[in-house]
Formats: sequence, C-alpha cells, structure tokens
Amino acid sequence: MTAEVRVVGRKRYLYIDARDWPTGASVADYPEAMFRVVAELMKQDADVVVVTDVYDHVYDEGATDVLREIAQAAKMLRSEGFWSFSVVEKIGKGCDRVLRNENVWVVRTSHDLWMSDPMKAYIEVLKKIREVREKKKAVPERLKECFERYEKVLLKMKTIMDATKVIAKTREYMLQMKELPTGRGIYRTLLPVQIKPAFLGSGIITGLAEELELVDSYTLEGGVEVLIYQDPSSVEMLYYLQAPEFTLPPDHYFVLEKAKELVAKYTPASSLLTSRSFARKQFEEMYRSTVVDVARRFKVSLSGEEVELISSILARYTVGYGILELFFLDRKITDIYLDAPLGTKPIYIVHSQYGQCRTNIVYSEEEARNFISKLRSMSGRPFDEAHPVLDYDLPDLHVRVAVIGPPLSPDGIAFAFRLLQPTPWTLPQFISVRMLNPLAAGFLSFLVDSQATMLISGSRGAGKTSLMTSLILEIPQNQRILVQEDTLEIPVEEMRKVGFHIQRLKTRSPIGGGSAGELPPEDALRTALRLGDSAIVIGEVRSREALVLYEAMRVGAAGNVVMGTIHGDSAYSVWDRVVNDLGVPTTSFKATDIVVVNAPIRFAGSLKRHRRTVSITEVLKHWKSDPYEEGGFLDLMLYSADADELQLMEDNVRNSELLAKISRLRGIGYEEIWKEIRARADEKEMVVRLADEFNVPELMEARYYVPVHNRFLLLKERYLEEFGEVDYGKLLKELEDWTKETIVRGILAGKGKE
Repeated sequence: MTAEVRVVGRKRYLYIDARDWPTGASVADYPEAMFRVVAELMKQDADVVVVTDVYDHVYDEGATDVLREIAQAAKMLRSEGFWSFSVVEKIGKGCDRVLRNENVWVVRTSHDLWMSDPMKAYIEVLKKIREVREKKKAVPERLKECFERYEKVLLKMKTIMDATKVIAKTREYMLQMKELPTGRGIYRTLLPVQIKPAFLGSGIITGLAEELELVDSYTLEGGVEVLIYQDPSSVEMLYYLQAPEFTLPPDHYFVLEKAKELVAKYTPASSLLTSRSFARKQFEEMYRSTVVDVARRFKVSLSGEEVELISSILARYTVGYGILELFFLDRKITDIYLDAPLGTKPIYIVHSQYGQCRTNIVYSEEEARNFISKLRSMSGRPFDEAHPVLDYDLPDLHVRVAVIGPPLSPDGIAFAFRLLQPTPWTLPQFISVRMLNPLAAGFLSFLVDSQATMLISGSRGAGKTSLMTSLILEIPQNQRILVQEDTLEIPVEEMRKVGFHIQRLKTRSPIGGGSAGELPPEDALRTALRLGDSAIVIGEVRSREALVLYEAMRVGAAGNVVMGTIHGDSAYSVWDRVVNDLGVPTTSFKATDIVVVNAPIRFAGSLKRHRRTVSITEVLKHWKSDPYEEGGFLDLMLYSADADELQLMEDNVRNSELLAKISRLRGIGYEEIWKEIRARADEKEMVVRLADEFNVPELMEARYYVPVHNRFLLLKERYLEEFGEVDYGKLLKELEDWTKETIVRGILAGKGKE
C-alpha cells in the first residue's frame, strides 16, 4: 500500500492507493479498508483522507477527524500495553490460569477490532466488563483480586475509547442495544464520503444545515440545477450547483475513468481548446464512441442519455474548462472569484439578483494548474514568477479571466472571472429593471443621435459598459462604428447580427502584457482615426489613448459620436482622472459634452445593491481651470432615492449650452427638441409595456428592439419628407400598431401562442 501527504491550500491531504486492496475502498462499508486507513493515520497526520481505487473516496475534515481520533486511541492502546499478548500475565501471579485466553481477546479487541470496527469493539468491551463482574461474584475469594485487576484493565480500555467521537456520538444508541448491530450503517452517517473520478480536481461541499431556506432554483443548459439558499446566520446567500459529475452511480464513474485513461493519450492543438466551437462537438463525438466501447467491454449498461452525459463530462475535463464551465453557463452570474490559497475556501460568485454568494464547490490547485496550462497555450503568454499576471478573454464563452500568482499573490494562484453579457443590453431592458426611467432613456438616445461626446462612469460592476452598449444601439445604422477594447466586453458580433456596421480593434492589455502583434491603445486609436468617418467607442479610457482621443475630438477629427467608459463616481472625479491622472489638458477635456454616472444603490443601508444611473451632467465650455469652482458642470438629470428615479433639472436644462448648440445646428427650437426626446422616451416605454402586456420579454432584446427603433427613425424621416415636421402622436400610434402586428405577433408565433 502506498500513501503520501500532499499539502493543498494549507490542508494536509492523505492520499492512500487502494487499487490492490482485495476489498473495496469504502471505509464505512469495509472493515479491512477502515483498518488500513486508521493504520496509516497512526503514522502520519492529515486533515482530509482520500482513498483512491477506480475513483477517489474523499473524507472531509469532519470524517477525517473521526478517523484520526480512532488512530490516536489505537496509539494509546498500544502504548498502554494492550497490544501485548502478555498483558493479562501482568495482572498478577496465577491470574493467567484463571483468565485463560483473555490475552488473545484483549489484543484482538484493542487492535484488530478497534481499528476496523470501533463500535463493535466498544460493545465487546462493555460486554466483557459485565461478564467479568458477574464472574467476580461467583469465584472463590482468593480469585476475586484477579477479576478486579482485569476489570481495571478493561475500564482503562473503555476510558480510552470513550474519548473518541465515534463512541461519544453513538454511546446512547449502543447502550440501549440488546444485541450487536448487523451491518455498518452507522459508519455511513459518521463518515460521509464524496466519490468522484480521480481527475475531477474540484470538490463539492455536501450536507445542508436544516435551518437553510430555499429561496430560488432554476435549471441551466444540460439539466444542471442551481439552488439558492438563505442562511439565517450569514449575510451571504448560498449558491449550490448540482453538478452531474458528482452524482453518477459507481459503474458510470468506472466507465468515465476508463474512457479518460484512453482519451488522455491525445493532446489537442491549442487552437482547438475552446468550449463552444465546432471542434468541441467533434471531440464529444469521439468521446461518445469511446464511452460506448468501454461500457460494452466491461458490460456496463448505459442508455443513450447516459452516454451523452458521460461524454459531455469527459469533454469538460479534457478539452474544456472543468467545473468552471458549469458556472459559465449561468448568465445570471456576473463575476466568479477563486481566492488564494486554493482548496481552503469555496468558490464565490456575484449573482445579478442575489449579490455575492458562497458556492458549494472547492477548486483545487491541481485543476488550477491544468487550467493555466490551457490559458498559456491559447494566449501564447507567459505565466510564472517573472510574469505573475495573465489577462485573457476565453474564446466563444464571453468570459474574461485575470489570473495572479506568486510573488504578486504570496498565498498562491488566484482567479477572477467576469462573465460578459453575450447579447447587448437595450434601453428598454434598463427601464424594466429601473436602472433609468423612460425620460432619461429618451434623453440619452437623443444625445447619441445628436453626435454628442459622452463618457459613462461609475465603479466596477456599476453597469458602465452595459449602458454604453445599449447606447451604441441608438446610433443610426447608416453610420459606421469603430470599437476599440483591450478586453473584449462589447458584444460586437451580436450587434452585427442585428444590422450594425462595426469594426472592432483589439489592443494590448495594460495588465500582464499581451500578444506580440497587439498594438498599444494609443497607436490603435491613431489607426482608427484614419479608417474613415465613424462613430468611435472606447471600451475603457484608462491610459495614453486618452491624449489621442481628446486631441481628435478637439480638432474635429473624430467627426461623429464618441463614447467611452471610465472609472469615477461623479463628473468632477471624471475630470480629475482625465486631467490629473491621464494627463489630458483641461482645454481638451472640454471636448466632452456629457458625463453619465452609474452607481450601486443600497436602499436604507440594505445589503442588496441596485444599479442605477444617478446623474447626466453636461460639461460647459466657458471655464478655465477648475470646473467645480467655476461652475463648469451642469446637472441635467439627478437621481432621487426617495422617488427611485432620475429627475429632470428643468431650470438647468433651459441653460444647456449643448441643447442650444443642437438647436442651432439642426434648425429646430427648444420645444421641438423636447418633443423628440419625449417621443423617444415613449417609444422605449411602449416596448416595455408591450413586453409585459403580451408576456414577451424577448421584445426588449436587441434582436427585436433594434427593428422597432429603426422603424421609429424611418417613420420620423417619412414625416419630415412629407410634412416638414413630425406629429409624434401619430408616429407612436403607427409604430405601436406595426410592432404588435409584425414583431409581437412573430414572437408569439414562434412560441406557438399566436
């Protein structure tokens, strides 16, 4: 038998190889297995025991503590001399003849039986004590001392056994028993085990406290179930992932393990290590054939669905990303955190509805190393002590990963994943979740159409990029759009599918470098400005590209709407960052027309956070050095927590230099401007209302909303051509009728509900 201790996340894992054991590896079910594990724990300490045969039998810290105490008691029994065949002879002269064969009983009970079935050993000791006491009454007076001394020996054995959890937890039950128990069912309760194939590096936390309240449940792709619990003793919610790889029957695990041994001989090219690609499906086809062959060879009966499940698990842990893939399936998750040292704490996620949650999955260092090997292969980037940061976008998964390691992270490797929205947010969707109201949505839509330059700010996770994405959809589709990002967050491909003409530029990441061919952001932006008349969208303004961007805006080289996101909690903090941190001259900063600020709001100090747009601020042009002191900012809309919405600052709006400029350039008056703004607001509110009325939330998605907005622009153009002005009341009525007849009816027909 081979055994070794491995330190994983500051915990000592005792791995015991049971492949040559004549019995199974289950400590609870097989006395021989328990004996071998206890014997190993007498030699070396551990926090977690893993017994490996075809698959791993993992005994968590609680179960290992029970086994460790059995081993410690065994060591005490040995040190007290109970393992010596002369133990009874030491009781007194002549007692060995009276206590004939008791030497053998003591050794068998304290050694063989205690290490393989401690509950039975304890009952045997109790029975022997009663037996000795009865015999003591019946023997002649000269022999009573032998039985008294023997009773003390037995009581010493009992005292040692009494100190263990296995006896303490079952003593009352055992004292009431009249016969020895049959079977080992009680050990299954005391020694819960997690059974999984050896290549599943991650562990799952089993068992739920009775006081937990189930608050939500839903099913992901592939039948993976998610359970959300509220723990009354914790401010965190619990996110339990019912991973199918941890619940397979033993014979299915056997097939999975054998198939894994076969496919492990093949190493795919780095270009094929993707999760949603055609190549992945090809691998699953090959694995399906392998699983069928293995099952047939070892006479394991599998249904078609079971073959599919085992094949998908096999692909997940070979060419895929392991257990993390199941988290990536849940698009209600926004972030995933794996903190160092790995293996000591569960994975944490941020849920769009329930905030930060603790999961039931523990990620191992071994699986982390395998994952990083794939990242290095796919990205072509180093990750070592000289390069302790790796930042990368996972192909086809809309997931961005940042990895840090020593010496930056002295406790070991850590991960942060950002799950990006695979489809663009729309202004109607933001209205439906109360991030902003219809008037604010109409106002922003009008400003985008008027080619305003705009910065969207907020803290991390405040929805900056999501809001900017929704505003890109407000750009008329007869305009070309250039999107520049160092991390791919904007769903450009989905925008192309709904008709937008977009060219994406991928620049070098400021964290952990990038591929050799990637340009720095400032060089990429200079290139973008030479690619023709286009709207310019900057994923995040954070470095030297700010100088190039503002120079272009100032001299009119951009020639169209310009948008970008930036960290900041107010218009003033945005100015401070752009000017003082990024080195843009104050005179150039004035090229910014609008600063939009998002923030997470905690109503009445609640633990829950709600994303809200909290201000729409105009940057005025007639100030010199400090916009705060010189009144350089004009708040057009401000958030009211009491009303939970943005409110129009009507007096400020009438003094807007930007609206005056738009009025002058478009040849329309102030009243006409606000008619269009309110019409755009009504258009978006109409989409939200129809989505609710007909129970078609899809209507607010980009694929359906964009055609509605295009129709709005076309109707407006037709009214201007035919009448020289727009009757927005008639336009909106015509638009609603068209939306019901064309879009809503089509959605319902697709659902079979027309």
